[in-house]
Amino acid sequence: MQTRNSRDARPAQDEKLYRRVPIFEFLISIFVFCLLFGGCASPGEPTERKPPVPEAVTDLAAGQSGNNVILTFTLPSEATNHRKLAQPPAVEIYRAIRPVQSANAPAPALLVTIPPAMLANYETQGRIRYPDPLGPDEFLPRAETHVEYTVRTRASAKIESADSNVASLMVFPVADAIMDLKAEVTHPAVVLSWTPPQKSPVGPAPAIAGYRVYRAEAEPGAPPETPKPKGSLAVIGQPDASASSFSDTNFEFARTYLYVVRSLIQTPNGPLESSDSNTLVITPKNIFPPAAPLGLEVVFVPAEGETAAHLELSWAISPENDIAGYNIYRSEQVGVLGTRLNAGPLPSPAFRDMNVQPGRTYFYNVTAIDRSGNESPASAPVSGGVPVQN
Repeated sequence: MQTRNSRDARPAQDEKLYRRVPIFEFLISIFVFCLLFGGCASPGEPTERKPPVPEAVTDLAAGQSGNNVILTFTLPSEATNHRKLAQPPAVEIYRAIRPVQSANAPAPALLVTIPPAMLANYETQGRIRYPDPLGPDEFLPRAETHVEYTVRTRASAKIESADSNVASLMVFPVADAIMDLKAEVTHPAVVLSWTPPQKSPVGPAPAIAGYRVYRAEAEPGAPPETPKPKGSLAVIGQPDASASSFSDTNFEFARTYLYVVRSLIQTPNGPLESSDSNTLVITPKNIFPPAAPLGLEVVFVPAEGETAAHLELSWAISPENDIAGYNIYRSEQVGVLGTRLNAGPLPSPAFRDMNVQPGRTYFYNVTAIDRSGNESPASAPVSGGVPVQN
């Protein structure tokens, strides 16, 4: 009975199994469909259905430098959903130009597109710095010019970010950059000179209000043909409008300096500089001998004890601040420099000549030596001698 009942029950169990099979196959079909057409989530990280939209730039700033407008801003690193962008977005810069007095602003036009691969050329200290050169067509004739900029970025070709904040400013044509800056090295100064600028992008140069002279020291070991500034350029002088030269007296020989000069004009917004002049790179070399020493005197000193009779020489200390020492020359013929008596430069203005013979007359000269090895002209000669003992 139990056996029969168990046999009778098996077909019923098999029937339930057969009923489950179509349902299982149906679920498998749905799973495969999802994998093929991407309609269902996979076990891994969900994928974006829409292209990312970068956050809008919020710190766009603009300033005029020479006849360029310098734009600076921070490139967004996140999308609007606060997820990191896979790579830097492309940058689109828009510009609108109108007269200052006009209330009707034209629609901004696309000025330039910077692809991601080119952004490194414009990055400085973590910010994008883009110069927009203004030519004759950008300055409105007979009207003060107002320029407005906005920036958009895009991580895909389908959609761009929202507009950045608007950066606007008045722009003025300034004088062309000085291109003939030159220098002459003298002992007391590096003398810079230039020709005052005569032109601007729209015609004659505006009235020059003055100049600013900038200098930076070059990094040690930098190639002389491409020196690298050690720090930023710093203003070392502000000659007035009538000047065309400047003397830099605060320099050191054998150091390398970079010089540029910018002209200034006055605008309603204050003074405005031109672009940099040609960069002048100079390593001043000291080829200038010091002045001849003064006050040379010769005194006869009689013998005393074991010290033989001799001549004592002294002279005035040189007033120059780079003197390394002095040389003493002796001759027995007037007008002839003669032989140097000291092996190395004398550190002090005094010398004792113990190698003298009684009855002879000696002529002495002294010269000064600077730290660059330049030797001064000889001092005026002074004579002296040791008398013959009776």
